Amino acid sequence: QVKLVESGGGSVQAGGSLRLSCAVSGYTLSRTPSCMGWFRQAPGKEREGVTTINTGADTTYYATSVEGRFYISRDAAKNTVFLQMNSLKPEDTAMYYCATAPRYVCADSDPDQSSFVTWGQGTQVTVSS
Repeated sequence: QVKLVESGGGSVQAGGSLRLSCAVSGYTLSRTPSCMGWFRQAPGKEREGVTTINTGADTTYYATSVEGRFYISRDAAKNTVFLQMNSLKPEDTAMYYCATAPRYVCADSDPDQSSFVTWGQGTQVTVSS
């Protein structure tokens, strides 16, 4: 059974940084390439895609709102996907979720969220001005 567990959220001031982790269990990222994504949902807003990575090719996609500030990466030894968030803004405040999908889903630059089959429970990020 695939399970994703996010961690690393917290409260920071604008301009600060956080690194979120998504620990994967139930399969090995390096042996089974997949499409891993980070999504976020702010209060009163729809969930939106932040970034994805094809763990087989290490190709990535970033939403315009985070490009140049956020970076997605993976650590094969830890079977974990990370989201490094720099220059945080108050509008980045949201619950952040990681999710996994078949590798082909990452072929779309902005994949449909319904294609992601397993989701974590989320970790809260709050950025104050």
